[in-house]
Amino acid sequence: MAPPQRCPLCRQTFFCGRGHVYSRKHQRQLKGALERLLPQVEAARKAVRAAQVERYVPEHDRCCWCPCCGCEVRKHLSHGNLTVLHGGLLEHLASPEHKKATNKFWWENKANAQMKEKFLISPQDYARFKKSMVKGLDSYEEKEDEVIKEMAAQIREVEQSRQEVVRSVLEPQAEPDPEEGSSASGGWKATNGHVASSSQQVSHLDLQRVPELDWMETGQHLTFIGHQDTPGVGNIHSGAVPPWMIQEEEHSSGNLPIGPSYEEFLKEKEKQKLKKLPPERVGANFDHSSNTSAGWLPSFGRVWNNGRRWQSRHQFKTEAATRNKQSRKGKS
Repeated sequence: MAPPQRCPLCRQTFFCGRGHVYSRKHQRQLKGALERLLPQVEAARKAVRAAQVERYVPEHDRCCWCPCCGCEVRKHLSHGNLTVLHGGLLEHLASPEHKKATNKFWWENKANAQMKEKFLISPQDYARFKKSMVKGLDSYEEKEDEVIKEMAAQIREVEQSRQEVVRSVLEPQAEPDPEEGSSASGGWKATNGHVASSSQQVSHLDLQRVPELDWMETGQHLTFIGHQDTPGVGNIHSGAVPPWMIQEEEHSSGNLPIGPSYEEFLKEKEKQKLKKLPPERVGANFDHSSNTSAGWLPSFGRVWNNGRRWQSRHQFKTEAATRNKQSRKGKS
């Protein structure tokens, strides 16, 4: 019996020897695999005489499956920002490795011998493709140069229009009438003198209240909302001490400790420990600082003693009496 063999096209193991390649299923799978690759090979053959060069995009990284070599092949040839369409597939079809693998594939699978030449590229066709690729690169560079020139012309037009707008804005306006200019200059001088005198008065420490200016007489259409000084409180413009330099009374009286004391820290630490315990536990609300008298009785029997509660009560009283006697003897 012939050893089992694996068919990569049918994806199964057969035990009938070489008779599997003549079966209908194998021939159907073989025909489908070749028909999937044939349209891409025909499109690549059209690019032999006229290579197309385009700008690189992520879609140019697509691959196709070559059943003859049993591997994936890049369809396009990319370098930097440029891509030659169908360059990768043509390079693979013209390689001697692909030719050797195709001959072996046709022999093992008993494919139609007339279709073998469709999946091979001769060295002459590949050399023709290289020449057309050089021409395509040159024409692409010429197109890019034209596009760059057009963009440069548009940039110059925009810059020229911008400069014209700037010149129109910066052109000197029409000269005003002499009468209006003299009145305006007189009012401006009067205003400047008034403001200068007021600034000199503010510079002194004994600042006097500046009289309100009549803004409507100077020709300036402004609204005066009045002085905003707070009565009884000075500011840094009047020579007062800044608020951040004033010493507070509580700090000037003595050096007080900053932060909580050590006892408060221990109390807070104990509270944090109690917060972690369940709030409904037995004895959560018990005051440990309270003093219990000798007549205090528990509300439950002792756990480790046998008997009733009244026996626990009598035992507690007996222990309390002996404890009192011992304390008296110690004092005496």
